[in-house]
Amino acid sequence: MSAETTHPLRPARPDWLWHLGVAGFILLWVLIYRQLSPLAETLTALLPIDRHSHTGEAVAFFLYDVPKVMMLLMLIVFAMGVVRSFFSPEKTRAVLSGKREGVGNIFAAGLGILTPFCSCSAVPLFIGFVSAGVPLGVTFSFLIAAPMVNEVALVLLFGLVGWQVAMTYLAFGLAIAIVAGFVIGKLNLEGWLQDWVRDIHAGTAILPEDEGLSLVARYRLGIEAVREIFSKVWIWILLGIGMGALIHGYVPEDLMVRIMGAEAWWSVPAAVVMGIPMYTNAAGVIPIVEALLGKGAALGTVLAFMMSVIALSLPEMIILRQVLTLRLIAVFIGVVASGILAVGFLFNLLF
Repeated sequence: MSAETTHPLRPARPDWLWHLGVAGFILLWVLIYRQLSPLAETLTALLPIDRHSHTGEAVAFFLYDVPKVMMLLMLIVFAMGVVRSFFSPEKTRAVLSGKREGVGNIFAAGLGILTPFCSCSAVPLFIGFVSAGVPLGVTFSFLIAAPMVNEVALVLLFGLVGWQVAMTYLAFGLAIAIVAGFVIGKLNLEGWLQDWVRDIHAGTAILPEDEGLSLVARYRLGIEAVREIFSKVWIWILLGIGMGALIHGYVPEDLMVRIMGAEAWWSVPAAVVMGIPMYTNAAGVIPIVEALLGKGAALGTVLAFMMSVIALSLPEMIILRQVLTLRLIAVFIGVVASGILAVGFLFNLLF
């Protein structure tokens, strides 16, 4: 007769230990972050390359930006993972239901910042919003703001190029989301949805009982968010920083100024056209933005490029094709692109 061996369950960590661990993590993060620049210079000096050569500049940029972007991303994704525990997709849909254009567009765009849904979530969210009776324009304000004006973009912009650019991006990204959604709503284009989307009837969504979660449970959700997001974006971060390093080290400043400088009137529309086919996210494109600005590219042109990459990417249009007709996609691209062009020209004129 065989005897079963039972293993006692591991006792749960007390809440105070979790709080202490999170506080210790933040303190350690700050200490390491402040040493990234000298560490990158030390590592570059150990390599058999001239620090002041093109290769040395590119390598130093890469060795500094990779841990910098990764650490910024880790901290903000953890924080927003905790915040996201209060905002499920079902709850977001319920909050937006019944909102009218105008106030609804402002509310939806603001909510898009707090709910970090990427373009991969566009189809189920769009269907859910439409089926719940959310006006089409309000839905578009949310779908524009959520990927474009998200916490990753803002924090990375703040850390890499300063708070002025970050706040500028926030203000005009929200303006584009609000105005574009309002315009699309006023055009009354619900008839241009795919037939099967229009035929969906509203259902009753059961909201998760997230109000009862403890703070420790929300910490766990933040950690899970870090694991999930990093598994999806780390390759794009490395590619983006690699491209930024090549620009920083090898592209001559005078060439960059001629192509993306404020004096070249065609640089803004060219930047938007170049950005649309690219497939990356805020974490991947911001190191490129940093390198372009460092080479003397105009702020408006660079912001237009960044916005088009994030808000008008070709893969996102392919996803949305499942729920939108080509006519509605064309209107969406035209309205959003017009807002991005206006931002680019305005900033090139002012700065």
